[in-house]
Amino acid sequence: MLFAVLFEDNPALGEAVRREHMPAHLAFLESHAEAVRAAGPLMDTDGQPAGGLWLVEAPTAADAEALVKADPFWPTGLRKGYRILAWRQVFADGRRLV
Repeated sequence: MLFAVLFEDNPALGEAVRREHMPAHLAFLESHAEAVRAAGPLMDTDGQPAGGLWLVEAPTAADAEALVKADPFWPTGLRKGYRILAWRQVFADGRRLV
């Protein structure tokens, strides 16, 4: 099953915390590449950080949540919150998938 994980970051912690933990975060994503299919930051239209997005393939939402909480960013408090939504892709590369 595919899930979209939307992260809201804690703006009070800022870039210093992100920069310090980014190598471990990226290593975590690499080590879970079979489940985390895509990941990256979200930004407001003015370019300010607005959280992040993962596309996760997992058997259940609980499995996706376990990945969220195992990420080295999680215990830092950088992630203010998250939302996990089931996602069904119906269009890609200019064509229908269903």
